[in-house]
Amino acid sequence: MAPLTPRPRLGTSLLRLFTVQGSWNYEYMLGLGIGVAEEPLLRDLPGGPGGAAYHAALGRGTHFFNAHPYLAGLAVGAAARAEHDGASPEQIERLRTALAGPLGSLGDRLVWAGWLPFAAGLAIAGIALGLGWTAVAGFLVVYNAGHLALRWWALRAGWAHGTRVPTALHHPGLRRAMAFTAPAMALALGLALPLGASYLAAPFAAGGRIALAGGTALGLVLLWWRPMNLTGLRLGLTLIAAALVAGWVWR
Repeated sequence: MAPLTPRPRLGTSLLRLFTVQGSWNYEYMLGLGIGVAEEPLLRDLPGGPGGAAYHAALGRGTHFFNAHPYLAGLAVGAAARAEHDGASPEQIERLRTALAGPLGSLGDRLVWAGWLPFAAGLAIAGIALGLGWTAVAGFLVVYNAGHLALRWWALRAGWAHGTRVPTALHHPGLRRAMAFTAPAMALALGLALPLGASYLAAPFAAGGRIALAGGTALGLVLLWWRPMNLTGLRLGLTLIAAALVAGWVWR
């Protein structure tokens, strides 16, 4: 077994993970960005940056890979650690393939369907209650603190576990996070929707508010009735166009 670097360059790798989507393409997905983020952790392989082991490992790191960008560090750290532990190329490829699906699914549920709408809902409620830019700053602090902690944990857990990294996906912290984000998201959005609607409707007279409520209800019915032909984007653009026409006629 090759000796492990005593001080892995996790900080450098973490910084590179912020750019992991910069080289996204349909052929490799996140693969090129993953290889760039993994490179600092491969420099201490036998032979150094100019050695055959380094070049072979870096080539494997840039192969096709797709996962949630906030959890991609788990694969980066695990693959780099496996390279240092002397795992076979086939084993490393299997590891990357096995991680892609779970990391994508977990990240989507934890971040896009949980943490992000939770933080956004709190910010909308704060603005509606008159907090203004304080609510916006609070959103930036809360959301980024959560996703930075997730990125750092993922990279360190991947490096610590190597080929045993699937055990990290059962970490109690992840389970608690999943148990928290779903109800927290529902609570935050449940608070934000009526407050936001009341805030946005405040400049309108009573008749205008009734028209807005009726339009919203009609839109929900149409989205439920014809989900394949009418999307939220199409409905929103249609309502904007109708509002522009109505405003021009009214003026």
